Amino acid sequence: MSTVGDTLRAATAALTEAGIDDAALESRWLMAYALGQPTNAPLDRKAAPPARFEALLARRLAREPLAFIIGQQGFWTLDLEVSPATLIPRADSEALIEAALAHAKQPGRILDLGTGTGCLLLACLAEFPQAFGVGVDLNPDAAALAARNAVANRLGARAVFLAGSWAGALEGRFDLVLSNPPYIVADEVPGLMPEVSQHEPARALDGGADGLDAYRAICAALPGLLAPDGVAIFELGAGQEDDVVAIARPHGLARVACRADLGGIPRALVLGMQNSFGSAGACR
Repeated sequence: MSTVGDTLRAATAALTEAGIDDAALESRWLMAYALGQPTNAPLDRKAAPPARFEALLARRLAREPLAFIIGQQGFWTLDLEVSPATLIPRADSEALIEAALAHAKQPGRILDLGTGTGCLLLACLAEFPQAFGVGVDLNPDAAALAARNAVANRLGARAVFLAGSWAGALEGRFDLVLSNPPYIVADEVPGLMPEVSQHEPARALDGGADGLDAYRAICAALPGLLAPDGVAIFELGAGQEDDVVAIARPHGLARVACRADLGGIPRALVLGMQNSFGSAGACR
């Protein structure tokens, strides 16, 4: 009879052959989930494997993202529920939290446009305990998921989530505005890895013909959203920094700073009103 250890070795080989990175780690996480255990729990490798493991493995071999299979993803200090209604939070986006900690001045009101799982807003609320946040997403299912994540992470009393198009239904000003908008060039979306192109929501990826449509819409709204010394922090795609700065400039916005992700790609662009901030240097 096969054991957990035997099954893990076979699963790792199958995932490796399918071209999936970290095959051994993903096999272990799938097994822990199938057993109803935390992903970091020790496994009894001599025990019989659970019957449902093979079905879970088949989903991963079909390139369904691991996070969607197990329904969870870590981000910053948070554990978040995920679903196909939202993008899966990625470590690259943590550069926005680092930028907020460096450049937001103890914000009282935080806005997250295109909130998805709520990862950006909730991570900032965890770091700024005096703040209250609003998250907006076009998809009502995403807004509802983000609200569940707020409650699960004990931040529900300081966050509200709305379904809407960018800032269309908002009034008032915010000390910090966050956004990870769609920024993939439309023609490039079908060529993304299958986990992304076939499973994550296309409208959260597709940034239009040049990848910049969402930045245009948000920058046009920012003068009415930002507090006088507030900052907006955008996630960028590779090579988009100068283009987004050029889009922002006619709306009275200046580059304050830019922070690279762990791969060295300019990822978090910090903007402020030109009358409050001068232009800053290149991304670091």
